[in-house]
Amino acid sequence: MKKRIGCLHAHYSNIDYIEIALSAYDVELSHFVDPGLMNRVMNDPDFTESEAQRKVKNQVEWIEQTGVDAILITCTNYIALVGELSLKVPIIKIDEPYFEALCELDWPQTIVFTNPDTVSGTIDRLQQYAKSKQKTLDIEVQVIENTFQLIMSGKKEEYEREVIQFLKKDHQRVISVAQLSMVGAALQVERETSQFIINPLNVLVTSMVKQLNLETKE
Repeated sequence: MKKRIGCLHAHYSNIDYIEIALSAYDVELSHFVDPGLMNRVMNDPDFTESEAQRKVKNQVEWIEQTGVDAILITCTNYIALVGELSLKVPIIKIDEPYFEALCELDWPQTIVFTNPDTVSGTIDRLQQYAKSKQKTLDIEVQVIENTFQLIMSGKKEEYEREVIQFLKKDHQRVISVAQLSMVGAALQVERETSQFIINPLNVLVTSMVKQLNLETKE
């Protein structure tokens, strides 16, 4: 039976990743995109966290009212803001399967970001998740500076070029990318160097198939 999934994104560039990842399954995807929220969070000092939380809450509740079977949130900042909501449909947070994958590793890890405003919320949630699993992580965070504004202004090729250049450096730890917008660059580096890079999309589909009982297309 076809499932309807409402997807909440902070940027239009994330749509293709989800469409391709779920293309083999019998799902109908509705995409809701609001880049303006993160622009205000990053650039408007008068825009409070409580206002941002209320905005995300309203967005999620609106998506639920459109008749979806589940809601997928692909922005880690949105996830940090939304907190815990009581809805009639499941909320799938893209970073939770990713956190599970990180917690399965016993080696030192580097998590790479392009958006510095995403770091605190993501790492706080990761530490909470690891604590719930009684897991201690050796985590190092690196931010690719002055890069995120490229993707937010539609310069995807320039953005991916910067991410690729950084990921190709000689890293001594297990590398992962924390943002969906970095997946394309990570996959290209994997193809070109045979270096394994963990990304949030790796395990998301498996998790969604299990949680929502998704069926493949006939």
